[in-house]
Amino acid sequence: MRLVILGGGGFRVPLVHKALDEHITEVVLHDVDANRLNAIHHVLRGGPPVTSTTDLDEALRGADFVFSAIRVGGLAGRAIDEEVAHAHGVLGQETVGAGGIAYGLRTAPVADRLARRIAELAPRAWVVNFTNPAGLITEVMARHLGERVIGICDSPIGLCRRVAHALDLENPTFDYAGLNHLGWLQGVYLGTENLLPALLADDDALTGFEEGRLFGAEWLRALGVVPNEYLHYYYSTREALGDNRGAFLLGQQQRFYDGEVDWETTRLEREATYMAEERERDTLEGGGYEHVAMALMRAIADNETATLILNVPNNSTLSTLDDDAVVEVPCEVDATGARPLTVTPLPDHAAGLVTSVKAVDRLVMEGTRSAALKAFALHPLVDSVATAKSLLDTYVRRHPELAYLS
Repeated sequence: MRLVILGGGGFRVPLVHKALDEHITEVVLHDVDANRLNAIHHVLRGGPPVTSTTDLDEALRGADFVFSAIRVGGLAGRAIDEEVAHAHGVLGQETVGAGGIAYGLRTAPVADRLARRIAELAPRAWVVNFTNPAGLITEVMARHLGERVIGICDSPIGLCRRVAHALDLENPTFDYAGLNHLGWLQGVYLGTENLLPALLADDDALTGFEEGRLFGAEWLRALGVVPNEYLHYYYSTREALGDNRGAFLLGQQQRFYDGEVDWETTRLEREATYMAEERERDTLEGGGYEHVAMALMRAIADNETATLILNVPNNSTLSTLDDDAVVEVPCEVDATGARPLTVTPLPDHAAGLVTSVKAVDRLVMEGTRSAALKAFALHPLVDSVATAKSLLDTYVRRHPELAYLS
């Protein structure tokens, strides 16, 4: 099978390549930056034959699977997103709040064009979207690719794995629901028994894993669920305002692309500093996207049913959203694609947040200046229309990709 990786010059591509199995007989890396493409190509060792190209049409023809992992504006764009947001006194994280809106506004038009081209040149290909903001971008691509595009994220499976370990369970099932980077674990089951209440009642167990320490036992018991780690930015906004990770990564990874340091050293440094304060007692693990992607690909290619938490069209799964809204929920996957499973309705506080953030996503997808202004102003983490207008004007001025919103 021919696998095409869009954004093939991205820093994490070697992790994907290392995870490939015998299903893949050919890999094509595509990127608009030939220098980055060349740097990554030279890191790859073993596995199926790899070719690189800056020609999108050449890459896509004959594709069986397409992994989309683009970053419009690069890490320099992320650093600007954070800098501008912080200058306005609001959160700058790349997928949450003002930074996430700016990233989405840059990426959505490009993702739309890519999806159109994939539909034309590789209509039978399955598209696995890694690109952030993953839920929003998957929904953009689904307008042209339908259910043949599936969004992935390693955050939910990481949460579920840590909770299972805290409960000393093997192979439980998980009741998880929300949007990408905005989800909640509502149940952990062995048979019909929900063991999550027992975890929430146990202080020692809660302090034994990342989210328990991040949110604290009292808050988790008040919620009655375990939030995805990205809810930290909503529940502890003041404490999170100083995050400048984009600028850090830009400097760090540029040393690799300039040939000053090897890829593996840079990767370990990157992973060690991700949410460092919250993860200081956790075992270092090298990502996870690649393992989710391979599990998804194997289920489709072999027609072997698997259950994975994925970003897919809602199809009545969450009653507060329409059928086309991309949600992040457990899905049954086989050769016909991914189908969302039944989940517990979200509590009001979570449902309200999901509805608000999905409305912002839809405004970003609309692609007009008026809609972009509304997206900034209506996001729960931006606190005034005047700030929203200043954010929009500044981002348009700083990002060439946003000239369409002038």
